[in-house]
Amino acid sequence: MTLQRQPIPVLGVDATPLDVEGLTAVLNGYLADGATRTVVGHNLHSVTLFHSEPQFRKFYENSDVVLLDGAPVLWLWGRGRQKGGNEKPGSGTPGSKTRPVMDYRLGSTDWIPALGRLDGLHRIAVIGAGAAANAKAVAKLRAIVPGATVSGMPGEDWNPELEEKAAAWLAELQPQLVLIGLGMPLQEEVLWRRLPALPPAIYCAVGGAIEQIAGIQKLAPRWLGRLGLEWAWRLLLHPRRVAYRVFGEPWVLLALLVRRRLRGQA
Repeated sequence: MTLQRQPIPVLGVDATPLDVEGLTAVLNGYLADGATRTVVGHNLHSVTLFHSEPQFRKFYENSDVVLLDGAPVLWLWGRGRQKGGNEKPGSGTPGSKTRPVMDYRLGSTDWIPALGRLDGLHRIAVIGAGAAANAKAVAKLRAIVPGATVSGMPGEDWNPELEEKAAAWLAELQPQLVLIGLGMPLQEEVLWRRLPALPPAIYCAVGGAIEQIAGIQKLAPRWLGRLGLEWAWRLLLHPRRVAYRVFGEPWVLLALLVRRRLRGQA
């Protein structure tokens, strides 16, 4: 299945806008063909890395699905859609102007609960978070996808030795779907290094979603998400972890975008 990428105005990146139903259909197709696929998402952090880290950029450019994750990315895409520039429905990519823009914002915790709708999903691997969070996420996924074998490997204190163990574990497990939540950009770096030698599966970079699915990290209220204020919730709960992304990184991204414009890049 070939998905139509759509440009995100101003940010110089593109994505594959999908709602939950559309992504479910895409994943069903991927399960049926059994090939190696990657699913990632764009927020301002990933856009910054896209423009500053060549390896990260190549990984995103070669990913099969790039979801609209962060609110600013979604709003800019919606603005372009309203102007008619992104109206390219078909090939698995919904694009109807009658659908609310918010339907296309898919963070990992928006679509993971829908995995039970997939046909033929029998083996799931969960890599990342601490041991307690990983175990709770595995238990939750077993409830979401009854009958599936769900196996987990914690990713705390990730190092080359643990990476080797994870690769061997996946080779033995032969999962159909892998949720890897090591934080950005570590999870993308691991997939970039290891993907050619890993068993065929759908590899999904899910960031902190393992802790969120486990119930250890609290999700922001949905109304805050609709207002684009999830950053305030995360800043309140994890000020040291989030402060730079909220107050520092946007200026880095702005400088990168200005430099692109001065160089005449699209």
